[in-house]
Formats: sequence, C-alpha cells, structure tokens
Amino acid sequence: MIFTERLLLIPLKHHQLVQYIQNNGSLEAALGLYHVPRMIEPELKEALEQTLLPNMINPQRSYLFCTLWTVIDRAEQKMVGDICIVDEPHETNEIEIGYGTYEGCRNKGYMTEAVGGLLEWAKTRPELCAVFAATEKSNVASCAVLQKNGFAQVDEVGTLLHWRVAV
Repeated sequence: MIFTERLLLIPLKHHQLVQYIQNNGSLEAALGLYHVPRMIEPELKEALEQTLLPNMINPQRSYLFCTLWTVIDRAEQKMVGDICIVDEPHETNEIEIGYGTYEGCRNKGYMTEAVGGLLEWAKTRPELCAVFAATEKSNVASCAVLQKNGFAQVDEVGTLLHWRVAV
C-alpha cells in the first residue's frame, strides 16, 4: 500500500482484481468503501483478463508489477481512479505505467498525487531506475499529470508522446 496526503493506493490481489472486473460493487464492499459508478473500457477489460490475471498467478512474477493499483480518496472512502504497472522492470530497470481517473472525480489533482505516490514507492525499489509513460498528444490533462511529477518528454510516435522520469 502507498499512502499520500489524501490517497491510498492498493495493489489488487487476484480475487480483488476479479471483483474489480465484475464491476458490481463487490470490491468496494470488500474494501469498506462507498460504491462509485465506473466504466471499464473494453480494451482495459481485455488487458485485465488476458494479461494481468494470468500474470498474477505466475509464481515467477511479482504481483505488484502485474496488477491494477486502485486509488482511494481516504476522506471520502471511495475509489477515484487506477494506476497499472504494465509489466515487471525491463532490462533497463524501468517500468511503464498507465492510469485513469473516474468520471466525476477528475480535475481534483487525484492522479497527480497518485502518480507522485507511486514514484516515491518506485524510489524504494532497488531494481528500478526509471518510470515510463505514454499519452495521447490530445490528452492535455494526462500530459500535465506527468509534467507535474517531473517526467520529461523523450519521444513522439504518431499520436503518442512518450515520457520518462528517473527514480
């Protein structure tokens, strides 16, 4: 778990990730949280089912690098977004992250704070030296989250901007 000023980031275990995918309030109930309606995009659902869940049961992998981390507003006791570490550290000792804030929870600084918390956690991991992220050029809010956390743009491919920060 990662604590920030307002947030708690919890790496979901296998059974919790199954509950997350079911999207029926069972995860929130199990965590003692208020249920906030959330939409799981088809691409995310497929990635969770086809990649994350199978990787989590692989004893060769650390589940911390193969799961979704839910972002919880501690004061309001509700999930406000998610961060995913795409895979275990590459040969270059870096990880890639993806993230999203739920509709109705945006523009409150949640993801800037959550990404900052994850970076602080990453600094404690000796196997990590950098964090990488990709955003759509048109996603101004996502670019701002990365810039506020010290990421520098390192590449541009098509509609994607690639960002990196040392930890």
